[in-house]
Amino acid sequence: MKFMKLGTRPDTFYTEEATRTVMSDVPSDLTIKINNVTYLLHKFQYPLLPKCGLLQRLYSDSDDPIELHDIPGGEEAFELCAKFCYGITINLSARNFVSAFCAAKFLRMTEAVEPGNFVMKLESFFSSCILQGWKDSIVTLQDTGRVYEWSENLGIVRRCIESIVDKILTPTTKVSWSYTYTRPGYEKKQQKSVPKDWWTEDVSFLDIDMFRCIVSAVKSTNMVVPQLVGEALHVYTSRWLMNVTGHEGGSTSLSQEEDSLERKRRILETIVGLIPADKGSVSIRFLLRLLRLASVVAASPVIKSQLLRLSGLQLEEATVNDLLLLVQSPDDQTCSDVDLVKNVVENFLRQWKRRAPVDERESVRSVRKIGKLIDSYLKAVVKEANISVQKVLSLAETLPGFARVDHDDLYTAINTYLKEHPDLSKTDRKQLCRVLDCQKLSPQVRAHAVKNERLPLRTVVQVLYFEQEKSNLQTSPEKHESKQHLIDEQSHKTRGNRTLAPSTSRVHDKSDYNQQLRSEPSFKEREITESETDKGREIRDDGASRSQLNSREKVLIRRISQRTDS
Repeated sequence: MKFMKLGTRPDTFYTEEATRTVMSDVPSDLTIKINNVTYLLHKFQYPLLPKCGLLQRLYSDSDDPIELHDIPGGEEAFELCAKFCYGITINLSARNFVSAFCAAKFLRMTEAVEPGNFVMKLESFFSSCILQGWKDSIVTLQDTGRVYEWSENLGIVRRCIESIVDKILTPTTKVSWSYTYTRPGYEKKQQKSVPKDWWTEDVSFLDIDMFRCIVSAVKSTNMVVPQLVGEALHVYTSRWLMNVTGHEGGSTSLSQEEDSLERKRRILETIVGLIPADKGSVSIRFLLRLLRLASVVAASPVIKSQLLRLSGLQLEEATVNDLLLLVQSPDDQTCSDVDLVKNVVENFLRQWKRRAPVDERESVRSVRKIGKLIDSYLKAVVKEANISVQKVLSLAETLPGFARVDHDDLYTAINTYLKEHPDLSKTDRKQLCRVLDCQKLSPQVRAHAVKNERLPLRTVVQVLYFEQEKSNLQTSPEKHESKQHLIDEQSHKTRGNRTLAPSTSRVHDKSDYNQQLRSEPSFKEREITESETDKGREIRDDGASRSQLNSREKVLIRRISQRTDS
């Protein structure tokens, strides 16, 4: 940071009972009041009046004090101007330039009043030093918040923003100034090149309005890739909204808490408004956290809707860790925000339905990718003690049927939930298991399900039924080939016997007919098979309507079990 030193005399200002005066052999003859501080100064002994056009206008021969309560920067800024007039040494930097410049302008310490005046020296320092530096421009712009109206009218804000934007647009090979960069794992000594996002951390210290002006100006040039703008938004959010919980701790009053929440809401809504339209400019993880914050700070429905839309567009990029967002329950316990994930999935599906599929296979593949993601997410959150059956079931049923190629991951999630919640009622167990499609379970999972004592009995019946049905489908072609072979062989023998002994043809014909008759399953056997099939369907469809199995269903279980064992 650059400094400018003015004056040579030592500082002789001192305080006595809320009064500031100067050590001098000459008694003071000018009284100036600023807020609660009184200054006892000199009119002409030192060039105070000759350098201040405002004081010349307000001066009178009376001893009435001059009140300057509205001077920008207050008593500190006025004292800098007074010390300049007295020739006392002052050090100017980006940290006190704004207040000194605004106060000098207020007191009309210009060249028109006296050559070489304070305003001219400050202007020179601003142009040649502050605006040429990176951090000096940032600090100066940050300091304008205390006297923003004066700073804006005098052009300080505009010139600082222009200087900062120009430096952001500078190629990284030409960046020679100091900057702040504290990313984990990054060490400047080991890095010879300047990172592309070198500027994001320094601008994150600015007020949200200043930050918005800079980012908007950078975006308007189209010279910075959207991902860099998105990184700047991420860094700013991490600094100002990282620990938002919806209520402030400690002894803060209700009004202070409301002011803090309002400020954070304004920051969030500004950040969302600055997100570039380009897909992928910010990560899905960042969007989901913004969506979570939007609920905490009570953001407007428009902001929530925009974040939902953006999150749905990029949901395919998400991982399970991205979805693991914590929310505080009414009993002050933390749990995963399943409702938020469900809303994002629903938004994704709505957008998916509206899109005209260029490649239908790719379109289906994207939905199945989300199905895999949600089942993996369920496997992670069902271990939590205070997650309800309704939330798990609601999220699982959000996906369409074709979104899951198999139900193995869903079965694992349900089994884990039953294991972690052993006191679950029978009704809840049935509700939870109704989302399972036993036909989509792999042989290994079906084998596990048959022996799983945590599952409702009706679900086990369904698994056994489909296991038997698949077994029948596999063995039927083999039986058909064997029967057909016997028929063909018998027919061949019959034709041979007819040639050798025509008189016995009728006997052989009858024998051949009886053999074919024996090879076909009887009508009674087919009737039993069809009734079993119908009964299996009844069991599957009526699984959630009754709590106990009837006698026929028990017989069916034993019959299927015996056939499976054999």
